[in-house]
Amino acid sequence: KVPVLILSFFQHALNSGVRRYHVAPVLCQRAKVAMSHFEPNEYINYEKLEKNINIVRKRLDRPLTLSEKIVYGHLDDPAKQEIERGKTYLRLRPDRVAMQDATAQMAMLQFISSGLPKVAVPSTIHCDHLIEAQSGGEQDLRRAKDINQEVYNFLATAGAKYGVGFWKPGSGIIHQIILENYSYPGVMLIGTDSHTPNGGGLGGVCIGVGGADAVDVMAGIPWELKCPKVIGVKLTGKLSGWTSPKDVILKVAGILTVKGGTGAIIEYHGPGVDSISCTGKSTQISYLRMATICNMGAEIGATTSIFPYNARMKKYLGKTGRADIAALADEFKQHLVPDSGCQYDQVIEINLSELKPHINGPFTPDLAHPVSDIGAVAEKEGWPVDIRVGLIGSCTNSSYEDMGRSAAVAKQALAHGLKCKSKFTITPGSEQIRATIERDGYAKILREVGGLVLANACGPCIGQWDRKDIKKGEKNTIVTSYNRNFTGRNDANPETHAFVTSPEIVTALSIAGTLKFNPETDYLTGADGKKFKLEAPDADELPKLEFDPGQDTYQYPPKDGSGQHVDVSPTSQRLQLLEPFDKWDGKDLEDMLILIKVKGKCTTDHISAAGPWLKFRGHLDNISNNLLIGAINIENGKANSVRNALTQEFGPVPDTARYYKKMGVKWAVIGDENYGEGSSREHAALEPRHLGGRVIITKSFARIHETNLKKQGLLPLTFADPADYNKIHPVDKLSIVGLKDFAPGKPLKCIIKHPNGSQETIMLNHTFNESQIEWFQAGSALNRMKELQQKSS
Repeated sequence: KVPVLILSFFQHALNSGVRRYHVAPVLCQRAKVAMSHFEPNEYINYEKLEKNINIVRKRLDRPLTLSEKIVYGHLDDPAKQEIERGKTYLRLRPDRVAMQDATAQMAMLQFISSGLPKVAVPSTIHCDHLIEAQSGGEQDLRRAKDINQEVYNFLATAGAKYGVGFWKPGSGIIHQIILENYSYPGVMLIGTDSHTPNGGGLGGVCIGVGGADAVDVMAGIPWELKCPKVIGVKLTGKLSGWTSPKDVILKVAGILTVKGGTGAIIEYHGPGVDSISCTGKSTQISYLRMATICNMGAEIGATTSIFPYNARMKKYLGKTGRADIAALADEFKQHLVPDSGCQYDQVIEINLSELKPHINGPFTPDLAHPVSDIGAVAEKEGWPVDIRVGLIGSCTNSSYEDMGRSAAVAKQALAHGLKCKSKFTITPGSEQIRATIERDGYAKILREVGGLVLANACGPCIGQWDRKDIKKGEKNTIVTSYNRNFTGRNDANPETHAFVTSPEIVTALSIAGTLKFNPETDYLTGADGKKFKLEAPDADELPKLEFDPGQDTYQYPPKDGSGQHVDVSPTSQRLQLLEPFDKWDGKDLEDMLILIKVKGKCTTDHISAAGPWLKFRGHLDNISNNLLIGAINIENGKANSVRNALTQEFGPVPDTARYYKKMGVKWAVIGDENYGEGSSREHAALEPRHLGGRVIITKSFARIHETNLKKQGLLPLTFADPADYNKIHPVDKLSIVGLKDFAPGKPLKCIIKHPNGSQETIMLNHTFNESQIEWFQAGSALNRMKELQQKSS
């Protein structure tokens, strides 16, 4: 490897024009920088990125935003690709794929079904979703390995056979591991989790998708994405006091709402970015944790979020053993920042100096409140003000500095003889974070204040929480540093009022035990009876010593895995090989019954619940028993209770769907706004397809879910006039006509047949392009892939 100083010398010589050295071999050497320590023969290709950007810039003849540079820099055909923000579909070549264990099961089952021998791009599996929080880290991890042995074995052997790296249970949360090992400035990474945008904190375009999208990339075929709009968030000023990076995205969520970022990339820029670090020190010097901000961009429906490459990213790359990547990024920095004069579709400006600590919730992550107001708001709304549990960690806030700031708050309480009044849990983001906070004393402080350190996993954030302190149906409040707080998400209790805020605010509120406490102004009473005020916490953004890597939890795939056996028992209750979905019969969809007309918010948690259902993520038939059990039926205002149109009896949604399928009756779902927001879980699309569904008609869709529905051969359609939602009743029959002439941009007709014999016609819009129409006609995107493979062979 050519030393960086020599490379810099040659580059300077080129730029200055003093002498024209022949440096092609040197530039070639410079390009040979591995994408990660775990794939030494897979190299970063900034030259291709640069070449594509130059082609597109010449074609468009305008300055480019950073996100445009990276997205267009990964085009399959930059010279011919039609490019129009918000309209055209781009064919892209991402650099790598990452999968968490809950979604990796179905992704790998689909890849196995494709018949391909090995993945075409570097790919990894991360075991973080199946570990239930109960007693503490070590005990919970042992129990998870025992309970999930069949699934872990499947993922490990499938990874070995098909060339996929495998991070064992206990490694940590997928997004923290990506930040530590795989994300880098300019990378395009897709992951089977909605919070994949976390990697934007290191200047990458990291996008959450369903498993079928991941299969496209792993199969080496171009991946399609509607050309994103670009929303600019201009940051000015600098943070101080209790205000943290989390408050930036909590504020943005309050402005844009849960659907305001749909179809767009959120690009942060402005003078405030200069004081932002990747893992961030949110103290008087105002460094921000950019990954935290990008992570929670998923809560506003954004395609992804990104920050420009800067010195803080360079420092983090060096601290995590990737100084060679930082040196290479320095050489190509002009492509890793936005062009001067670039234009955004929308601009939001936030003055960090004026930003106050926020807390969002309950039941939705975009209901924003200043911490100073939340106590009064809670009393007015009738929300419980006593905090039962405070929870810190998760993929959003589990960095070394997050743990340090929380420990700094806890240390002040301990100095005055106080412990947490609320229960308190801590989730380290990775094995590296866990080992380092143990070594540096943070974990000890957090335990002393009353905390329970959980396993390096998602845990309560995704509903993996064996909660014992309340009964189901009991009204209570929890505060978390997580990202998502939909009804019942954390503990399956619909009466749990979950609020999202920063780790340090969670810690302070847990010590006080009430939402009515404002650490900026209010006092606590120490064990000696004297009042004291918590000071705004300070902590190192990175450890003074090197990170302690902890235990080795990575399994390399063998060079040749062709002899590896992957076992899926035909009697397994957790794994099931996939059968192809049926092809479209060439006819219109006539006289469909309505399975359910959904009232209000319907997230992927409502469509395919997590928690105890996670154990069935690899068994399509079993997990289909949770189909839409959380959705509210407009007919009776109840969850999991719908009228069977053939028997007139009310029963569970999955049972009714199975009955229709048995009787050979096609059915549809009617939904409200932003249908399918939240997790990327494609089970929310697989289940309705498996149980006989054909059409989902809504006012609007969340991006990932709409794509997932298309991938599985369903028709996601939207009302041309949103008011037409009110014209359809649960007892009606629907016919979709015009499918023989199905074409991009051409609306479809829907004939509504009422029980009294009358009927009316409404128009439905769609966003299908030509290849997506082929997915529908073939029965699924996977079926279409197989058809193309057969033709080529």
